[in-house]
Amino acid sequence: MKLQQLRYAVEVYRQNLNISDAAEALFTSQPGISKQIRMLEDELGVPLFVRHGKRIISVTTPGKIVLETADRILREVQNIKRIGTEFADQDMGSLTIATTHTQARYVLPKVIQTFATRYPLVQINIVPASSTAINHMVLNGEADFAIGAEMVSDHPELHKLSCFAWNRSVIVPDGHPLLSLTRPLSLQDISAFPLITYDYAFDDHSHIARAFAQANCDYPKVILTSPDSEVIKTYVLNGLGIGLAASLAFDQQRDQGLQQINAEHLFEPSFSQVILRKDAYLCGFAYEFLAMFAPMLTRSRIESVLYGSFDEDFSI
Repeated sequence: MKLQQLRYAVEVYRQNLNISDAAEALFTSQPGISKQIRMLEDELGVPLFVRHGKRIISVTTPGKIVLETADRILREVQNIKRIGTEFADQDMGSLTIATTHTQARYVLPKVIQTFATRYPLVQINIVPASSTAINHMVLNGEADFAIGAEMVSDHPELHKLSCFAWNRSVIVPDGHPLLSLTRPLSLQDISAFPLITYDYAFDDHSHIARAFAQANCDYPKVILTSPDSEVIKTYVLNGLGIGLAASLAFDQQRDQGLQQINAEHLFEPSFSQVILRKDAYLCGFAYEFLAMFAPMLTRSRIESVLYGSFDEDFSI
């Protein structure tokens, strides 16, 4: 049994049983993957996959157990490599952070600037994606950790660490009728106009959806959604509707032609959060990055989550 065989089988599983996509992801040939998986099955004495002709159509019962075990083995191998790298070159390496567009654009730049000055030989990879996608990236070992907000982390292998609160504002073009209000903004005011907001804004777990439901207020007509605050502001400026976005995403000097209306009294605050795998090995500079992002995330606190006996999300 070879690690390469396990890696090939796991990648086919990750790529929705598509051998061609797995071969592309691993920079190898489709016949080579098929051959190595067959050899692994012969050695184990059980098939991992159900086939129809040359196509893989499902995973067998023993195959699911083998693939889950192989996935853990491959992650531990990666952890071993990271341990060796850390002790050989403590100030060198790479750090991959999956994060939402808002965090990448408005929260992380100063942190990354400070970190890059301290660790000039560390390559930082920022991967902006949706909240769901960044969770999966951490789960699959594609990112060292994720930074996002209002994320649902119900996988037993993930831990969520809440850091600091943020809330929302309504963004409108200059001269918009909402700017003439002499009272605080209401949910009914928002519902009166076409809305541009985040793609998750009216998911069941969202604070925005919850606010409208608790107030028994009709949802606004959502005309466009995006995970990116800059996209939301662009279409507000073009007159498509009003925007509902993180307050921290607005800058009066930069966002010419737009105005911000405070909506923080209408919604529960959300929290910027760090998502980690329970079995992750973080190198020393990863801990320092997290402490720069949120000083309360000390190494001892993070390790108590990763290697302690916590059974639920850890909030600070």
